This record gives sequence, structure tokens and C-alpha cells, in this order.
Amino acid sequence: MLTTKNKGKIVVFLMLLIGFYMLFGYQLPYYIHKPGHADPLNPVIEVEGSFDSRGDMHLVTIQGGQASLFQYMFAKIRPYHDILPIEDVLSDGITKDEYRQLQFMMMESSQEASTVVAYQAAGKDISINYEGVYVVSVKEGVPADGVLESGDKVIRVNQKTIKEAEDLLQVVSSHRVGDEIEVTVERDDHERTYDIELKAIEELDGKPGIGIRLVTNREVTESPEIHFSSGDIGGPSAGLMFALEIYDQLTDQDLTKGYPIAGTGEIDYDGNVGPIGGVDKKVIAADREGCAYFFAPNQRGMEGSNYQVAKKVAEEIGTDMEIVPVDHFDDAVEFLHQLAEK
Repeated sequence: MLTTKNKGKIVVFLMLLIGFYMLFGYQLPYYIHKPGHADPLNPVIEVEGSFDSRGDMHLVTIQGGQASLFQYMFAKIRPYHDILPIEDVLSDGITKDEYRQLQFMMMESSQEASTVVAYQAAGKDISINYEGVYVVSVKEGVPADGVLESGDKVIRVNQKTIKEAEDLLQVVSSHRVGDEIEVTVERDDHERTYDIELKAIEELDGKPGIGIRLVTNREVTESPEIHFSSGDIGGPSAGLMFALEIYDQLTDQDLTKGYPIAGTGEIDYDGNVGPIGGVDKKVIAADREGCAYFFAPNQRGMEGSNYQVAKKVAEEIGTDMEIVPVDHFDDAVEFLHQLAEK
């Protein structure tokens, strides 16, 4: 039979157990984004017959996840830790798994674009076969909601064959809010055609759209062959550094000049470098790793660009790492070519 003293111990233990769970196990409706790591890309990318370099290109990441109460309180007092409402991260009504899958798809697209840019710059053999444009997700409450579905293959818009996602965007941009477009998709091996009215989309700053996310499926064939092993890393922001690492492995000159080099930026198939989120945290991660240079998207010198934010953070933390503005892959290559050997 339990004594009063033993009952008291059990109550205390249960209270401590509940408190521990509430502090570390219960998830709040917030996401935490904080500085991640700056990892060498040599283990991630392998080009057959590649040339070695004394330095390293670095992939810089952000760590993120849904917050426990402890993580939330810790982030409140830590610099360069962002607390975001969960709906700002899992927008459009997508689930965690769908969001994760979307990040992997963007990573795959980034790897393809960086491969094309680097191989073309190095004068190597590469070909692209376009295999269709697919709907990744449909935002709730938009014209396409209830009409198009994730996984639909977009065949034609206004009778124009869609080869890349940009083709659809060009058609839409030539219309006004209130216009209708005819969208033909393939679903379950059958073509279906819908008339969809264009509406002002908030994420497009009020420009016309139907509220879908697209991905272009391409089959890239290259020689020499290349292999990626990026693990659980997702998103498009490693594009520039992927391209630089691939180019460095393809050419007999040591592009690193012996330095640890980091950077960030989405890259398209023409080599243009676009902005990314969380550049402040990536500067912190690269500095912790001891990187000497950090490439940041310049965004054509616009106010509040990734480059300006990165430079400001570098000054705040007092790093010796140099922040380098880039608008194109060639900008980064030219900067590295003019560096003196370490």
C-alpha cells in the first residue's frame, strides 16, 4: 500500500515528467531558423576524372524546424535566430512532408542548373532533354484551387505547348487580372482542359496568376559523369556554390587558390545568381568555419540586397571574411581567377 510520502514522490515525478515534455517535447506553432553549417563540397560532388584543389568550396546551410518551448525561449535571446509563424513556412496548406519534398525537388533542380552552367563554362559535353512541366502545389483559395492538382503535367496554355515553367509564366504575364486562360494538363494518362480566370496573387505583388507552383522536369546528360550526395539538404540556395565546385573539378586550374570559400545564391540555367533567404545566418556559419571569402547575390545593387545584408552582418560580428557581390556565375569565377595563391 502506498504511503502518503510515496504518493507525494509519484506526483512530483509526474509533474516533472509533464514539465519536461512541455519544455522539450511539445511543439509550438512556430518555426526557428538559425545559423547552420558550412561544409566542404568535395564529399558532396564527384566529377569523374576530376582535378584536385588545395582549398574548398563550401555549402552553407540554415538549421530550421518546428519549435519546442525551450527552443522558442532560447531563440528569443539569441542573435540571428528567427521565429516564424508556422503558416509563413508551411504556406499554401502544405504538410511538413510536402514541404520537405518540395525542398528536395528544388535541390534537384538546383543541381541540374549548376551542372549545365559549369559544364558549358568548362566547354564540356552536356545535353538537356525537357520531359515536362508539373504542378508541385496549388495554393488554397486561388483560381486553380479545386481545378488543378499536384502532379498534373501541364501540356498547353492557350494552345501554346509548354516546355518549361517559364513558358507558362510568359503566357500569363501577357494577360490582365480577370482574363481567362485555357490550361490543358495530363492527369492519369488523360488530357483535361480547363478555363481558369486570372486573379491578383499576393505573392506576385498583385500581378495576375492562377496560384500554382511548377517544376520543370529535365533529363541532363553530361560527360564526364557527375554524382551528387547532398543527403537531407534541400532548397535551391546552393546553386552558385555547386556550379563553382563542379567547374573547379572540371578544370585543371585550382580555382580556390588554396582558400576556404563559401557563398550562397540560387542559379538559373543561364548562370544568373538570384537571392535567397537567411543570408545573415549563412554569413555566421561561414565565419565559424573560418572561410576567407563569401559570395552573396548582389541583385543588381538594389537596396536591401543579400550582399548588403551579408556585408552588414559581417561588420557586426567583426569577421575578416570578405563579402563578395555577384550577379552571375562569371562574376564569381573572375573574382577567383584574380586571387593570389594562398
